[in-house]
Amino acid sequence: MRILITVLLASLLLQSCTETEISGKQLSITVENNKKGAPITLGIPFPKGELKSVDHIRLLTSDGLEIPCQTTQVSTWGPIDDSIKWVWVFFFSEDTSDYVLEYGEGVVPILPKEKIVSANNMRPSGGIEVNTGAISFNIHKKGNGFLDEVFLDSDHDGEYTEQELIASSPEKHRGSFLDLLDDAGIDASKAVINEVFREKGSGPMHTIFRIEGTYTYSREDNNLSPFTIWLHAYAGKSYVKVLHTMTYTGIPDKHKPQEGEHANIATQNKKIISENTEDDQGWTQPNDQIAGIGLQLRYHLDDNVNVSMPLYEGFWKNDDANTEIQEITVEDQTPVQLLQKGPGYRKSTSLRSMYLNRSEETKPSGASDSIQKFEAIVFKGEDSLAKSQRAKGWMNITDGKRGIGVGIKNFMKEYPKGIKVDPVNNILLGSIWPEENGPMSFARHNTEPDGGMLGNFAQGITKTTEFIYYFHDNNGDVAEKMDYVVENPVAHTTPEWYANSKVYGNMAPASEVHPEFENALQYRFQWWAYNQKNEPWYGMFNYGDGKSYFYNGKWVQWTNNEPTVDFMLWTNFMRTGQPKYFELAKAMSRHTMDVDNIHWPKKRTYYGEINDAIDFWDYEDEPESTPYLGIGRRHANEHWYALLSAHVWIQGWIADYYLSADHRALEVAKMTGDTYIKRIWGEHDLRGRRLYLSVLNLVELYDATKLKKYKDELDERVRLMLEFQERQGGNLLLDRYGYSQTYVAQGLYKYQQITGDEDVRKALLKHARWVRDVPPLNHEMESYLATIYPLLLGYEISGERVYLDEALARAEVLKIGELPKKPEAYESAAAYSEDLLKISNLPMSKGRFTNWQTNQGLRVFGWTHAYNIPYLLYWMDKENID
Repeated sequence: MRILITVLLASLLLQSCTETEISGKQLSITVENNKKGAPITLGIPFPKGELKSVDHIRLLTSDGLEIPCQTTQVSTWGPIDDSIKWVWVFFFSEDTSDYVLEYGEGVVPILPKEKIVSANNMRPSGGIEVNTGAISFNIHKKGNGFLDEVFLDSDHDGEYTEQELIASSPEKHRGSFLDLLDDAGIDASKAVINEVFREKGSGPMHTIFRIEGTYTYSREDNNLSPFTIWLHAYAGKSYVKVLHTMTYTGIPDKHKPQEGEHANIATQNKKIISENTEDDQGWTQPNDQIAGIGLQLRYHLDDNVNVSMPLYEGFWKNDDANTEIQEITVEDQTPVQLLQKGPGYRKSTSLRSMYLNRSEETKPSGASDSIQKFEAIVFKGEDSLAKSQRAKGWMNITDGKRGIGVGIKNFMKEYPKGIKVDPVNNILLGSIWPEENGPMSFARHNTEPDGGMLGNFAQGITKTTEFIYYFHDNNGDVAEKMDYVVENPVAHTTPEWYANSKVYGNMAPASEVHPEFENALQYRFQWWAYNQKNEPWYGMFNYGDGKSYFYNGKWVQWTNNEPTVDFMLWTNFMRTGQPKYFELAKAMSRHTMDVDNIHWPKKRTYYGEINDAIDFWDYEDEPESTPYLGIGRRHANEHWYALLSAHVWIQGWIADYYLSADHRALEVAKMTGDTYIKRIWGEHDLRGRRLYLSVLNLVELYDATKLKKYKDELDERVRLMLEFQERQGGNLLLDRYGYSQTYVAQGLYKYQQITGDEDVRKALLKHARWVRDVPPLNHEMESYLATIYPLLLGYEISGERVYLDEALARAEVLKIGELPKKPEAYESAAAYSEDLLKISNLPMSKGRFTNWQTNQGLRVFGWTHAYNIPYLLYWMDKENID
């Protein structure tokens, strides 16, 4: 098969076509943190009617040189219009950071000279074989759970011999693993590959394989654990990007299970679990812990290899620190390992405990240096050879002729991490959770109810980790290649283009025209970023998220994405073009789709790739999925302490899918959408906040997939919302949920935008009239300020100035002055908070903690600021309002 693929590859090589002289429309592209040769995937929206086909797009450098690119149609403006809405553009970056995308009917792009050739045969003894032109690799269905063989074309003759084998999988199905630890000891997993698919966005220059597998265990008390690997291959390149998603399926603690369901998520009322089990200390005693997770390869290099890795110098918070390369010669059988450690498990304090002065912690947040301790250590055997606070996150092994580099993104931020060379077995191991770090326990640290529940919902948590593997001929460019993932470039078009595309309505790009409003947005995002780094909100199951409330000098309660915090960050990336917001948004989306959602038990999807009919009946006998598949976790002390029947937001995941081509984002969004269709909570599922949020989620999911099943469910829920409006006096919401204005207004606005439904248009105007005349105050400023966006829609629909004037009047309290310092100049969160409060014009609460103040997190900020100001600024600019 390898010879066949090589022949096919040679026959498909094409020369570049002559550049056409016909010019189309153009838009600017910028690659921030550019690295020559880096693989770039860029999501670009187009206004309705602007682009008819991705076949008429080409890419030029800023000096007019056309370079090959690969384009993918992601979604359209359907069903109302067939023009293209979102496109993915893939290319390899040049020396320049500036590019021009040219599009239009007369534009004809050149074809790539190098192409990937791959075969995917999922018969029982099949697998995939891939030839990029620089490497050839395969993954066998009956293989070992990762790359089974990798060949490097060292002599550049287009053929692969056994002498060019550079890596293979270890035996015993241990190419990837997730090992568990309980009272019986470690149960080592075995990896089984079930299916491999080629994802949307695959083409001649860049192909994405989704590999679905299962970890099995030797002891019957340990559940099977599904895993997914997304493997990205690149034409003419000898590196691959790998995203690995694990699923924790263990029993997290030793509490005595009760029969029934928690009232917050009950699908019946006959058997309800009591929350009064504080005396059961089993909650705090770990059961199944994670012993270790990783990906490993057997390297085929000569003996006496050399190992190198960079460590940062100085304090771990210094982003501009230099690195020093540590080089170690492996002349014997002693392993070499790089470990990144961080603060130990930190007991969280609930807001309720702090109110009642029952806090287990008395020091202000960040007061103790010990809780911020980071260590990056290079070991040879048990001897420490080098130590710093932070490792960059990659290691290279070479015999002087050939080598393999492996890098892990967010090496410190998603600690613990490790990379290890074992010369006895010739193993190169990349550890997602190193066994040397000690086990990961999901047991509770106390028996205090949280979010109205005393539960542990860790089972079903997932985590995605990003790797890069570079197979090379002892090249000196390993550091450069590692940075393609470890410190990846970020591409974007102009903020004006994102805004003018109208894919998210009438939103203004960031500017300095109205600093009192723009600062109200940017200062809060900067405050979030400051605390994520300085708290720090780091760790394998924490990174991306942050806490909601700054109270008495302490941060409390993980946000768990309410209300679509990741979408706020994606919006700010589009409005500003700043790559730091891309990274913040990406991290939050990935955290919340992985950690803040229920992923298991999940029955596998039946594809029918086995010819024997009994295959389906065997599938039918498999256990059914949990009814809670796809529902979200509630903001709480810990990510897995509480669930709620309306606590999942997919809007940001879909933005992640569009802007960064993250396939997992759409996969998890579909899982949530399928749960809506099941209506596990009966009529409860179709009332109140659950209804409003479901419309916002389903309209985004339908727009991305155009699947009829989501449209049918969405239509029914929109019809119910309009029906309820009539018996609520014109209000689309129950008074209880005044803060949910943004869910209702954004969801229905987008529904009307893509369907043209006039009844919905009229309903939005009627609602704007209601909130103008009867402003909601049920959650004080949370609800009152959330009406700004609906009022702006009233102005857009009717043209009546009274709606805009009222929105402007309510927004007066959002204006703020200027901070005296830049964020990095503040030595403590307390001093930073004090200055934020000094410039605030927001009113204080009448009798409770003011959770919308300028020094708080991003939770209430969504309702008061983030989903109002960008749209208010649009109309202020359009109407020339100072």
